This record gives sequence, structure tokens and C-alpha cells, in this order.
Amino acid sequence: MAALATALLSALLLGDGLGLNLLVVAVPAALAAYFAAQAAGRRPRPWTLVWAVGGLALLAIPALRDAGWPTFLACISALALGSLALHGNRTWAGVLAGSLGIFGSLGPGTAWAWRGLRERAEASRGRWAPMVRTTLVAVVLLIVFGALFASADAAFADLLGGLSPDVSVADGPWRTFLFAVGLLGALAAARTAAAPMRWDRLKIRPGRARGRAEWALPLVVLNLLFAAFIAVQLAVLFGGYDKVLSERLSYAEYARQGFWQLLWATLLILLVIALALRFAPRGGGRDRALVRSVLGTLCVLTLVVVASALRRMDLYVDAYGLTRLRISVAAVELWLGLVIVLIMAAGVLGSRWLPRAVAASAAAAVLAFGLISPDGLVAQQNVARHGSTEKLDVHYFQDLSADAVPALDTLPEPQRSCALVGIASRLEDRNEPWYATSLGVVRAREILEDRPLKVDETECRKLGTYGDQRGFYDEY
Repeated sequence: MAALATALLSALLLGDGLGLNLLVVAVPAALAAYFAAQAAGRRPRPWTLVWAVGGLALLAIPALRDAGWPTFLACISALALGSLALHGNRTWAGVLAGSLGIFGSLGPGTAWAWRGLRERAEASRGRWAPMVRTTLVAVVLLIVFGALFASADAAFADLLGGLSPDVSVADGPWRTFLFAVGLLGALAAARTAAAPMRWDRLKIRPGRARGRAEWALPLVVLNLLFAAFIAVQLAVLFGGYDKVLSERLSYAEYARQGFWQLLWATLLILLVIALALRFAPRGGGRDRALVRSVLGTLCVLTLVVVASALRRMDLYVDAYGLTRLRISVAAVELWLGLVIVLIMAAGVLGSRWLPRAVAASAAAAVLAFGLISPDGLVAQQNVARHGSTEKLDVHYFQDLSADAVPALDTLPEPQRSCALVGIASRLEDRNEPWYATSLGVVRAREILEDRPLKVDETECRKLGTYGDQRGFYDEY
């Protein structure tokens, strides 16, 4: 029944967009998995609850934010956490494969549900008929009296129309597809919860242990290179950016030039650490001390590189303003720094918990990214920057979502109307029902209704809203 409810809600609610409806559809699917696990004798463990609660929390992002990119990240992460909750793996192989393992149950889940229905129908044939009759009578009564009350009272008709989905014959194929997706997804979740794949049984054999000198020498050289780079950074910092770089690079060019390289350096260090642990010497206590000291030093130096990269981004944002791409890559760099810290902690406390901790940190980062409203933060930072520098690229704001409206509403005219005209136009073209409307859209519409736009095309063209001008935000 829970799987059927998921399918019906998917067909009725998901065809109009994403919002609170995604969380509504996920609840019966989670109940289907819970009932299947209970029937199979499985009991929830602490990490299972962490993944389940985290996945449901991520599905709240579409109900809160209008921006599509945080919503996409939240939905993908919620699906991965839901799959992890069903599988309950703990190793690197288990966490990586378990986050996608639910897709392997899409086909078997249907066959598993069909066998279960046949067995129950044979065992309780006499109880199905009364249940079906009762359901049909209830549906007929709701339709008949609901239609009578709606025709008798316009207010009740409006209330009923606003609460119920608007389904037309033309939407039949699309609704049927959503019904099938919801049903297959719920059955796959239930089947996985009842009989999960044990991905933890996949063993990754460690590489052949290297000698101490052969293993340590390349890493020591890398540590020295990192130390030299950091020394130069400190020299530039204490010598003053303008004084040290005035002959070669401008203030902003220096910040922009190195951030991407430092981001890639951080990513590659994680690969270096993984390979180093695979081939690390494993002879005894002295070997363990060598591995911890060399890799620990590399992790500490990498954290300084992360701080340098973030400082460069901060300099560049001060010079040119905040954009979606800049806030995104800065968030990735922050998360990579957190992963380095977790690796350092695993070197001291043991690494058994590390795979799940890294997965949980990634999900928490996606959740935090959605909750801070990146589009709203971009607009807020640039509005504040306009107040101090009077620099504003109004053209860039046309692509932001409704989440940016509260911050852009504080601009003076004509900048306010010119900045909001693109967002307001898109909101007028959208007519989502309540369950597919985010809180960001509701707030934006309230603001625009209270303070209508006063658009002067001549002024907006000067500010770059109606022309083909591209501002400094588009450099990257």
C-alpha cells in the first residue's frame, strides 16, 4: 500500500515541478522500506537513521529554495543517502557502491513485490474483497459529494481546486510515467531494505608494501615543495600585496591566477594520500610512525594551501563581486579542507569510521549550501558592495532565481527595478500549485506585490539590462 501511495502521489504531484511535493512523495516510499525491513527482521542502526534523516532533510531544500542548482545537488545527495540507509555499508567500497545500489533493485524489486502479492492473495483471499469494496465506496462518496459541495459554494470550489492537483487528459502519458517511476522506486527501496546487497564484502587488496626510503622520499620532496610555496605566500602576505606584486600582477590578477591551481592541487593531494596509504610500508610500529609523520605533515601543509586558495578567492570577490561559480568553488574548497581534517583525525583515532564520515560531510555540505541560499547570498554581497563602491552589474542579476529578490529589493531605484525585471518576468510566467512552489518564490511574489516595479527601459539599457553588454561578473 505504501508503494502504491508513492506511485499515486508521484503521478499527481510531481508533474507540476518540485517543492514540498518531493518530500511528500518520499515519506510513503520511506515507510515502504521501513515495513519491508521490519518484516525481514532488520532493525535500524544509528548510521541508518543518520542517512535517512539526512536524506529527508535534503529533500526540504526544493521546498525552501527556488534556485535549480542547489535543488539538483540536494536531490542527488538525498537519493545517495537513501540508498546508503537501505544498504548500511561502512567500507570505502560499500559506501561508494551502496550510494548507487538502489538502481540495481529496480527490476528485482518488481518481481519481488509480485511474488509477495501472490503469496498473500492465496493466504488471505477472503479478506481482499471487503477491502476493495470499502475503498471503492469511499472514493465514490468523495467524488459525488465533493462535486455537489463545489458546485454549491464557490469558496469551497476554490479551496478544493487549490488543494487538489490539476490533472488533464493531455498530461496522461507524463502522469503515467511518473506513476511508474514512483512505483518502481518505492518497490526498489522496499526490496533493498528487505534484502540489501552486501557491498562491504567487496575487498580491495592493499598494494605491495614499499620500502621506507622508496615510499617516503617522494613524499618528503613534495612536503618541501609545499613548504617553499607556503613560505612565498607568507612573504607576499607580510610584504603587502601591492608592494610585492606591483611590478608584475595587479591585485585581482594575483588572486584570480592561483585559485584554480590551488583547488586542483587540493584534489590531487587526496589522490596522492590514497595511493600513499595503499603502498605504505607495514612492517611494524616504526613504519606506522613514519607514515603518520610524513602524511600528517602533508595534510597540515595542504590545509595551509586551502587557506591560501580561500584567501585568494576572498581578494577576487572584493575586487569583482560574488557569483554563483565563485561561491560554488569556494564551498568545494572548504569541504576539501574538511576532508583533510577528517583524514588527519583518522590517522590518530583509526580509519574505520572515515568512509561514512566523508559521505556524511559531503551531504552536510550540500544541505548547508542549500540552506544558506547561494543566490540570495550572491545578491546580498553585491548589493552591500554597491553601497561601498557604487559598482553593480545589473545584467548578471537577470539569471538569478527568486531567492535573490529580498536582497535586490533593497537597491535604490532605478537599479532595483532593472535588477528585478528578469526575475519578475519569469515569476509571472510560472503558475505552479502550492505543493510545487518554494518558500523563496512565495517571499519574492509578496515583495513584488507590495512594491511593484517601476521599469524605465532607457535607464535599464544604460545599466546593461536590455542590451548585449556583459559585465565583470562573466569573467568566471
